[in-house]
Order: sequence, then C-alpha cells, then structure tokens
Amino acid sequence: MTDLVEEITLRLDKPPDCPRCEGESLLLARFPHSWRNASGEVVPGIREAVLCRGCDRGERPADDLIALFAVDELLDHNNVDTFGELAAAWVESVRHRSADESMLADEEERWRRGDL
Repeated sequence: MTDLVEEITLRLDKPPDCPRCEGESLLLARFPHSWRNASGEVVPGIREAVLCRGCDRGERPADDLIALFAVDELLDHNNVDTFGELAAAWVESVRHRSADESMLADEEERWRRGDL
C-alpha cells in the first residue's frame, strides 16, 4: 500500500492581497484540489487561499493563526511547530469552503451590466 504525499505550499513573503477585500493578506496556501467533470471523471488541479485578518476573522482555525501572527511577528525555531499545526488546521478548513453561489451570480450580473 502506498501513501500519497500531498504537497501544500505556504507563502509568507509578500502574499497577494486578499481577493475579497483587496487588503493585505498574511499567508498564501496552494494545495491540491480536484473535482468531477460532467462525465464524472476526476479533474486534478491546484487551489489557492489567502489568510486575511479582516475577511477570515470569526473562523476558529483562521483566528488561531491570525493570533499567532499578532503575537509572534516572525517565524523562527521557537514557533515553527505551532505555526505548522495552526497552518495545517487552517488549510484543512479552507479546503472545504465552497463558492457562495448567490455572490457569484450577483458579481456576474454586475459584470454583465458593466459595473465591474
């Protein structure tokens, strides 16, 4: 039996701005993501998520990681294990997020009207 290793990339140095509020983000995570197409075949891909102080507040895994950044501004040997555990919990939580269909429909309508 072979265990598959899942590669998750975390970017702390100059992550992109939050796409939701356009504010500064704390962290970018890239992780494998797949879905089934109309034929039922699995389509592998990569998904990205950013950690934002404003937009992610109120979600437990995000709050814990944001608190670590507030207390420990730098990642070093003293807090790397804690960071790893908190980052893994946060990635697992964002992995299960799905798109807000009503927000997407609203954004599409604004785009069609030329408001975006």
